[in-house]
Amino acid sequence: MRMHGTAARLGLVLAAAALAVGTAACGSSTSTVNPDDPNTITVLAGSEVKDVQPILDDLQKATGVSLALTYTGSLDGAESIDGGAATDAAWFSLGNYLRLLPNSSKRIVASNKIMLSPVVIGVKKSVADRFGWTNNPNVTWADIEAKAADGSFHFAMTNPAASNSGFCALIGVATALSGSSDAIDTGKIDTAALTSFFKGQTLTAGSSGFLADDYVRQQDSLDGIINYESVLMSLNSGGTLHESLTLIYPKEGIVTADYPFILLNKAKLDAYNKAVAWLLDPAQQRRIMSDVSRRPAVPGIKLDSKFPSQTLVSLDFPSKLDTIQSLISTYLNVVRKPASAVFVLDTSGSMDGVRLDNLKHALTQLTGGDQTLTGQFSSFRSREEVTFITFSTQVNDVKTFTIDDTNSNGPDMSAIRDYINNLSADGNTAIYSALEQAYSTVGQEIATDPNRLYSIVLMTDGENNSGAAAGDFASNYQSLTADVRAVHVYPILFGDGAVSDMKAIASTTGGTVFDAQTTPLDSIFKQIRGYQ
Repeated sequence: MRMHGTAARLGLVLAAAALAVGTAACGSSTSTVNPDDPNTITVLAGSEVKDVQPILDDLQKATGVSLALTYTGSLDGAESIDGGAATDAAWFSLGNYLRLLPNSSKRIVASNKIMLSPVVIGVKKSVADRFGWTNNPNVTWADIEAKAADGSFHFAMTNPAASNSGFCALIGVATALSGSSDAIDTGKIDTAALTSFFKGQTLTAGSSGFLADDYVRQQDSLDGIINYESVLMSLNSGGTLHESLTLIYPKEGIVTADYPFILLNKAKLDAYNKAVAWLLDPAQQRRIMSDVSRRPAVPGIKLDSKFPSQTLVSLDFPSKLDTIQSLISTYLNVVRKPASAVFVLDTSGSMDGVRLDNLKHALTQLTGGDQTLTGQFSSFRSREEVTFITFSTQVNDVKTFTIDDTNSNGPDMSAIRDYINNLSADGNTAIYSALEQAYSTVGQEIATDPNRLYSIVLMTDGENNSGAAAGDFASNYQSLTADVRAVHVYPILFGDGAVSDMKAIASTTGGTVFDAQTTPLDSIFKQIRGYQ
């Protein structure tokens, strides 16, 4: 392990400007759910099905059956169901992982595919034309690998440890480049070919929706995006792209999300059957095609003209849980670009006590303390650079660790734990001075090594009352080079933190806010790792 830098001090900057950034509140309407109501089905769902909600509203009107959806990450959701989470049903874009887990597989009462969406690659029209990929059904994953490897193709893809679209893509690429699904099931992953392919990945995210939004923000520096067909079609029709995307369906095959609606509580079987019958009715299947750009799950329904007529080759999902774990681990620790994660930590006086203890626990979990499956995937990764910037009245310390050994008890993880456990709290809260330091640190790192995936996490429990003001930070941010501005800040709402300030920071930098006021901090940090 290598350590860079020592303590860094910033003087106080006194100013009174305010941040002139508008934000829109994000959320969903909620209502009281009675889980004992035989016509109410509680559903643990992936964010990928949020766009189906208007159709579900009509389902309730037509059948009296209400689906009460709670959204979670696909892997988190599967793991919680395997651990006995109280939910009547599950609805993710894929159900294979749920079926492979030992306990959740036993809970499945019924399962029906509701709609289909292959995970494909959208390529800017001019790029597709230049590569000879337009109207070419013979483009292969190997062709895409070659362009990524020589630096002529840069793309966005979600983190497969956090999002099913990224995982589907990883399965497709690994299967094609390794020769077959049997090859990856027996551990014969062509890591050299995968490394070449992922040289082209310059943008990641923890969800397919956030990735699409981020692609729009950074589209001028990207050549394409891997995502659900439905998401790419929505981008093309949304009026936000400078250049339309040509959808490429690689010849070797792709993985198709089939959105299985999975019943876990047999007491709700009657309501479940009513809901499934209504959703699979040809009229509703055609509406699903029209409204949310998913293909019909019912055979014989004519495809809408917006879908290409190209015959799709479907790739098999791995049949072993060990294969999935190995594939994701290989992606995170070997083949993708290494991460550079900056954690900006509030150590002001208000953090003293339980708040600082919770922060220490959440961070030390990332050093291998959490041995659950999601915990293993969210821990610090091989080749990753982890920087901690602590602040109170001013910036107190800047310390960077490079992970060479991911063993929980090894020297690298132990050194990070020692650093975290020695944190103490005192003083005021200089949020914007700390963020300015974070971007200065990131700028220096990008100048030295641009081939990393950079991110900044802000953790504070209060309002800014020292150092630079919000307006100073906004001005400083706008003066940064484009590659540094492209690095997002992910603020965590915690304690008495100023909600409007955190939302403004996320809006300004293109990040997203995580709410630790309602969700345990350990879970929040695991979610954030999907974006790093």
